[in-house]
Amino acid sequence: MPRSERSPLLLAGLLATAGIAHLAVPRPYDATIPRALPGPPRAWTYGSGVAELALAAGLVAPRTRKAAALATAAFFVGVFPANVKMAVDRRHRPAPVKAAAIARLPLQAPLVLWARNVARRADRAAAAGGAIRTVSTMKGQP
Repeated sequence: MPRSERSPLLLAGLLATAGIAHLAVPRPYDATIPRALPGPPRAWTYGSGVAELALAAGLVAPRTRKAAALATAAFFVGVFPANVKMAVDRRHRPAPVKAAAIARLPLQAPLVLWARNVARRADRAAAAGGAIRTVSTMKGQP
């Protein structure tokens, strides 16, 4: 399988893994929810886990891949404040814990770009598929 075909599946795997973790072990994620958000942190943790699973499912299906990839990019931007909160909350922790929290901040940008790239490739694949269908229809083939 070419790398470009694996990319959406790898992104879906990352999201599915994160979604399952949010649902199976929510407590560490609850602490990252910004206090400014309404409602209990656990609801946001579960909601983000469900969103990650839905995005993963959307990325797997070629028909929904572009929309899911764009939504994934937006999701990664939307959860950035939680990563900032985690880095701020862990600034007085031991160096490895603090470093891991800080390292997550710049990693958000490549995730957004990855999702955007998946959307772009899905758009190109859909356009190419449409062109193939148009040519075959012109030749009298279904």
